[in-house]
Amino acid sequence: MDSSSICPFCHSSVPSSQLQWHANNHFEHDDLQRATDFELAQQLALSPNSPPRKQAASGLHSDKTHGGSNNWYNGIVAGRHNGAWKVDEKISCLVDLQRKSEFYKIEAGLIALLKNCLESEAENSRTILSGYVDHFQSLEFEDVGWGCGWRNLQMLSSHLLVQRPQAREVLFGGSGFVPDISSLQRWLEIAWGRDFDPPGADQFNHAVYGSRKWIGTTECAALLRSFGLRARVVDFGPKEYESLYLSVPGSSVGALQPLRTNNWRKRKAIISGPMDRYLSRTVSQSSCSQKENSCSSPNDTDSNANISKGHQALMDFVWNYFSNNSSIQFGHRRVIVCEKTPLYFQHDGHSRTIVGIQVKHQRTGTLQYNLLILDPAHKTASLEKSLREKVGWQRLVKRGIHTLRKPQYQVLLPPLFSLEKKLCYVDPGIASEEEMEKLKTIDSVFIEI
Repeated sequence: MDSSSICPFCHSSVPSSQLQWHANNHFEHDDLQRATDFELAQQLALSPNSPPRKQAASGLHSDKTHGGSNNWYNGIVAGRHNGAWKVDEKISCLVDLQRKSEFYKIEAGLIALLKNCLESEAENSRTILSGYVDHFQSLEFEDVGWGCGWRNLQMLSSHLLVQRPQAREVLFGGSGFVPDISSLQRWLEIAWGRDFDPPGADQFNHAVYGSRKWIGTTECAALLRSFGLRARVVDFGPKEYESLYLSVPGSSVGALQPLRTNNWRKRKAIISGPMDRYLSRTVSQSSCSQKENSCSSPNDTDSNANISKGHQALMDFVWNYFSNNSSIQFGHRRVIVCEKTPLYFQHDGHSRTIVGIQVKHQRTGTLQYNLLILDPAHKTASLEKSLREKVGWQRLVKRGIHTLRKPQYQVLLPPLFSLEKKLCYVDPGIASEEEMEKLKTIDSVFIEI
């Protein structure tokens, strides 16, 4: 029997499998009324009498999410039937018309400030951070309640553009900047039009531009893969759903790996490993705008034990990821900046960006893990202030296992689905043409919890 969930907008009780459809219906009328600006701009840009187009990097505008999702989608559909809009024409047009997302710039560098704070701690700890990343916050009158996925995609993109020259050359037509949400929506639709992630495109009816639809790791991977980037997805789920995870071609289950943390102790991590693209559409979701202090913890003891085990598997994986399977040597350093990309972290109807992990050696001999996260729900200026003053930054950035045991944001979750977590990251290099065909299927690695 399908479990019930609460709609975060009208607070009605609906079947969990229908929650996303129900929630998105709240915005359909608004989406249909949006302007046809992009379709008109396409026609002008590609008409014989149009003036020379400016370089893509010159289009610096504020981050405003608007436009006509149906008109943009209809253009794609029409192109499929009569060839009027070829994919390369859409891409060329979008490269020139996309807009740079405005955000609060931390001049000293967010990761540099975080590194200073971590080094100032007097505890026996080791920390690994990803390189450069900008924080993109959800804005009250633009995307609060639905835009967290897009904001985390922007954070991941900011890292790729600065840290990886190859990615900078291909991302967003070589524009060199992070586009706003509406431009990212267009890029995702182009990816779908090029047959990246057909099942996901079908679930969105191939249309997302101008809408307030939630996205997750699958859409993030599809968009990045369409540029030739090797975006990978990892799913954490119960054994009962392993067969469903493996139904996606190319998905796999990992093997047990020994986990070492600076030789403090050796332990086993349950590293299994695909992504649950189908369950991600049916699990209960909630508004990204809710505050974390509104969370409620499960009442069932067995559920708490299962969640604790699941989150330890998550911590083990994240440590192995950033430490390159513990091959990093700290020496006398306590904080290291590695070459790994941040992790797009989707969970319980919300998503955040993991930029590192800290492990502390307790007096009892046990290890305490803290994920280091950037949350789109936080204000960037407040985050910068706390990091500069070294006051209260832990509350904004650190997340230990005890904080992750609670289902996020007030929503009724099916017992097994409350354990589900998903990660997305990007491996180095650019895919060949042959590999690009394989990347069109969004496979993943499954980690049993």
